[in-house]
Amino acid sequence: MLGAKVLKTPEIWQVVVLILLQAICGVIFLGDVAGDMIPQGVSGLSDPANLSEIAACFGLILGLVFETFVLWRLIGRQKRMQHSLSVASGALGDLMEGYFRTWALTPTEADVATFTIKGYSITEIAKLRGSAEGTIKTHLNAIYRKSGVTGRAQLVSVLIEDLFRGTLLDQTRENPR
Repeated sequence: MLGAKVLKTPEIWQVVVLILLQAICGVIFLGDVAGDMIPQGVSGLSDPANLSEIAACFGLILGLVFETFVLWRLIGRQKRMQHSLSVASGALGDLMEGYFRTWALTPTEADVATFTIKGYSITEIAKLRGSAEGTIKTHLNAIYRKSGVTGRAQLVSVLIEDLFRGTLLDQTRENPR
């Protein structure tokens, strides 16, 4: 069955509507060809006009089958990508929490570390937390000391390297979809 997120994609619905419209046109066209052929019987197959209409009808049906197959594959691919993104975001969150526990960060330090990893500046973190910039710098120094890194780039690097090293890959292999 198609996932709910996939079906909410407007482009998917546009293609589905187009395929349905083509299918309706194909049925009408096929009915017209059949209507032309019934009075002629089998001898109608030798009429070049009927042959061209039959060939066009066959091409339309073949195109519909191909479009449906491609759409189905694209929907499957989109679902796998959404799953991978979900695994990645969940894995990063789990990984961060694990490191924060290992490094014995206080709840405030964990909050500041999370904002730092998300790319917020010291000024932005201070505004978000309602703290002074100096307080945030103090928390960052404690985070860097406890984690054994020298700055923001290394802090992010520790997490990304661990994700690439296997945490994310192992979870994806366990549930490949």
